[in-house]
Amino acid sequence: MSRNNFFNIDNLSLQHIDDDAELIPLMTPEDEEEINNESLPASLPILPLRNTVLFPGVVIPITAGRDKSIKLIKDASNSSKVIGVVSQKDESIEDPEVKDLNQVGTVARILRVLKMPDGNTTVIIQGKKRFEIDRILETEPYITATIKGLPEEKPDLDNEEFTTIIDSVKELALQIIKESPNIPSEASFAIKNIESNSFLVNFISSNLNLEVVDKQKLLENSRLMERALATLKYMNIELQKLALRNDIQSRVRSDMDQQQREYFLHQQMKTIQEELGGGSYEEEVEQMRLRAKAKKWDTKVKEHFEKELAKLQRMNPQVAEYSIQRNYLDLYLDLPWGEFSKDKFDLKRAQKILDRDHYGLEDVKKRIIEYLAVLKLRNDMKSPILCLYGPPGVGKTSLGKSVAEALGREYVRISLGGLRDEAEIRGHRKTYIGAMPGRIIQSLKKAGTSNPVFILDEIDKLSVSHSGDPSSAMLEVLDPEQNSEFYDNFLELGYDLSKVMFIATANNLGPIQPALRDRMEIINVTGYTIEEKVEIAKRHLLPKQLEEHGMTSSQLKIGKRELEKIVEGYTRESGVRGLEKQIAKMVRFAAKSIAMEQEYNVKVSVKDVEDVLGPARLERDKYENNDVAGVVTGLAWTSVGGDILFIESILSKGKGALTITGNLGKVMKESATIAMEYIKSNAKSIGIDPNIFDNYNVHIHVPEGATPKDGPSAGITMLTSLVSLFTQRKVKKSLAMTGEITLRGKVLPVGGIKEKILAAKRARIKEIILCEENKRDIEEIKEEYLKGLTFHYVKEMSEVIDLAITDSKVKNAKKL
Repeated sequence: MSRNNFFNIDNLSLQHIDDDAELIPLMTPEDEEEINNESLPASLPILPLRNTVLFPGVVIPITAGRDKSIKLIKDASNSSKVIGVVSQKDESIEDPEVKDLNQVGTVARILRVLKMPDGNTTVIIQGKKRFEIDRILETEPYITATIKGLPEEKPDLDNEEFTTIIDSVKELALQIIKESPNIPSEASFAIKNIESNSFLVNFISSNLNLEVVDKQKLLENSRLMERALATLKYMNIELQKLALRNDIQSRVRSDMDQQQREYFLHQQMKTIQEELGGGSYEEEVEQMRLRAKAKKWDTKVKEHFEKELAKLQRMNPQVAEYSIQRNYLDLYLDLPWGEFSKDKFDLKRAQKILDRDHYGLEDVKKRIIEYLAVLKLRNDMKSPILCLYGPPGVGKTSLGKSVAEALGREYVRISLGGLRDEAEIRGHRKTYIGAMPGRIIQSLKKAGTSNPVFILDEIDKLSVSHSGDPSSAMLEVLDPEQNSEFYDNFLELGYDLSKVMFIATANNLGPIQPALRDRMEIINVTGYTIEEKVEIAKRHLLPKQLEEHGMTSSQLKIGKRELEKIVEGYTRESGVRGLEKQIAKMVRFAAKSIAMEQEYNVKVSVKDVEDVLGPARLERDKYENNDVAGVVTGLAWTSVGGDILFIESILSKGKGALTITGNLGKVMKESATIAMEYIKSNAKSIGIDPNIFDNYNVHIHVPEGATPKDGPSAGITMLTSLVSLFTQRKVKKSLAMTGEITLRGKVLPVGGIKEKILAAKRARIKEIILCEENKRDIEEIKEEYLKGLTFHYVKEMSEVIDLAITDSKVKNAKKL
């Protein structure tokens, strides 16, 4: 029924039901008297109505869709055809209980049950007498209750006030029918023919455009005069609205211009679309308004949304800006404003999850547990900005998932590698074609909470272009003091990111903008030792590859010795990505053998490893002997972790020229020059004849010429190589070194110590020479990493020479 109609036309027409010429007349005083004399049954089945109230004497159709209602109507139709009808307090409740129903209702008689073409059941009922629920007898298969009648207090027949009220009710009803274009004129005959005063009041009350709660109040009022007076009041309001509406329509009709005509046509088009199964844009707006009520917005955001929603209502749905505005408002409704997942503060459980998913990485785990501990104590802490920095394949990105699980938060990841448009971070202004929010806001929308664990992968690989500098846009995102009001160009309002736990990952800190680096807490995720790699392969990599290849642990077993062979002979990395590829080869070989029904060793041996993977390729990196003068082992840091390098030098007849090769950078060449000049100026104290420098050329070479090398770390290595060459004395076996040198003979500290130590262990080095100031770096490394290594800490170059050069001459030493 349209809310613009005063009378429910469907109810009105049902007073006459055409079926085999059978006529159901309007209620007469005699009918009313007969109903009043009828006795009420002791108990009745109770039929709940969603959005209407049944009054005594009124005939209405009810569409039954709920299983309980259909069962009730079927049972009642086969027996007394008398039921109790009550309205629901909340029409949205699908399966109402007793507490969801009003206590006062109307006894009704089932007149007819119709099976509709769409499969629903429609029942036509007529109200008899009012009642009140006394006691509930049953709730299944439907509600059954004992009832007690509610008598109606009627005024005397000669009561002039009541007579005047009834006359006014009839007069207003006829006037409303006349003024309303939506009510047929035949309705006036129905009003005139009603003889019963109480039925007249009930009939008009039933057809008033009132909310269910207001109609229920009318039904519950036992005094007929008060009910008639209240009905008259509602009719007066409706008549005023109708007069105002007609006046407005009259004025609008006379002033309609082209724009209004187009609007009217669009409204007709929407009506047609609704008939064809589509929804109108008014429904969309109403749905948005309902969704907005449930959002946890502050006043500023709420006012902005309502302003933008009003702008949408004023727009023509056919223009392009309408869809942009609608998407804009949808974003506001989809974002998790003020919605946070509850953190789990079980620190022991968090530690177990971190240990389960990642072997090693103690510093990172310690930092996460510390964060949880502080958050548990304060319960309100700005999330830190962590940056996991280290070589590829050590588990930086996957660590984020474990952190999210440990905290009980949602997990979000975006890759920043190659990102060169600032709008990817901050979003586009919504006035642009194809505008959309930045990836930060989009990811929060996807997460559904405002405090996820947010992984910013490859933050060191952000690019700069004519579209802006994304790393500068990240400054606001990654500043705990600013990101509580992160401004997205599309959103046009600040969004609180202070509860988000950002974890950035990087392979190299060099390319990161200094201001951006300053906002993050750098945690160095170094590489793994051979023992750790074997353990990781056993716990994680092998089970993962077996599962991905459709195999079980009983079909392939790789022992520690064989895993160690794979690590040492076929991988050269700080992480475990290459190791996983080699294990995948072993698993694929077994899978192929199973599929082709060929024999293979379930328990893999070292020979099986060589048969599948081929001869070991990296054995040469373990150690090269120092039997030749001028060959020294150095330690280096690379983007994929620590590594060893060999520095070779030779003498040839000449005039003292110095040649340096091996794809070296400027800093490394300078280190060679410094070492050479130091030796020349201190030749006598070292035990070298100064005349040598005028009679021989020196050539320094660092093998693997295809790999670029640079940095000051090879200073003491080059010095040792040259001293060994000029003195023709051996360098100690299983010895490696790293450190920067100065012209004054000082040894300076260098970085990447842990990576270099791991590289030394992989190469089976026994002794390492370091600067005295690097001792603190060694103290931070776990003792298990240092097992089997001896460290020598030096301050002067002379100490390096004394430690590295032996007294024994090399075989076939040159006479210089």
